[in-house]
Amino acid sequence: MATTVVEIHVPLREVSSLAKTEYQFPWIDEIEEFLFELEQQGEVEVFDDGEEFREVYVFFVTGTDENALLVAASRVAALDGVPAGAFAVITDDEAAEFGLGRRIDLPMP
Repeated sequence: MATTVVEIHVPLREVSSLAKTEYQFPWIDEIEEFLFELEQQGEVEVFDDGEEFREVYVFFVTGTDENALLVAASRVAALDGVPAGAFAVITDDEAAEFGLGRRIDLPMP
């Protein structure tokens, strides 16, 4: 049986306030740290390493029910410094590629 996975798609935008010599996507590390903390607390499981996909960076969470995964995704999108326009895709561990599933805009109200 397939396992529910929520993909968190974040627009791959540089932080304009940083010098060009600095890492332009510090929010990626912040999200990975946040998801690691959620995993340590038993709220979600990180399904796979995040990765760049077209114009977004995608993070993957699983390990609980759909609603809890969407709440976690919404919390990610609300973190300081995360570019606007993030969305979640509800899919499963058998999906052939990213983005196949129901799309939910983030953060949710």
